Amino acid sequence: MSSVLSPVRLRSAANLAWQLALLVIIVFAALGLRPGQISGFSMEPRIDSDEYVLINALAYWVGAPQRGDIIAFRHERSAPSVYVKRVIGLPGDRVAIERGIVSVNGATLEEPYVRFSDKRSFGTLVVPPNSYYVLGDNRANSDDSRIWGFVASTDLIGRAVFAVWPPSHFGALR
Repeated sequence: MSSVLSPVRLRSAANLAWQLALLVIIVFAALGLRPGQISGFSMEPRIDSDEYVLINALAYWVGAPQRGDIIAFRHERSAPSVYVKRVIGLPGDRVAIERGIVSVNGATLEEPYVRFSDKRSFGTLVVPPNSYYVLGDNRANSDDSRIWGFVASTDLIGRAVFAVWPPSHFGALR
């Protein structure tokens, strides 16, 4: 028997690879997972610019965003695009920022994910119904609710759940 792969075996291997790729795409689509490439530095250090993440587009069909979720949403205020930010304020919450310290309903929010803080202050706001207050983890370099206000629930795309590229960041997003 020859150790050289025959053209028939190569075609079979290529066919199997295409079938597996198609199966992965179908599973992602069935689970509501869609890829997204991050552009910008507002979610560093957890999510870097040019990183690829999986977005669960079905997450908020079943339930509402929770504080701390990393969400993807449409944003048309400055330039039409998809943004990824962390949920800080839920509908009805009172959000205040004093010298970079965020409080929600009078309690200081523990934010271990913030490494690049911003020492600015912003007055107290009440999050309207069907809206969310979102901030980037890189507070010093983030265009977010402090600048353009609340995110309407109708603009939500889904929850960013998993980093897939580069391999050094592979894993669940928290």
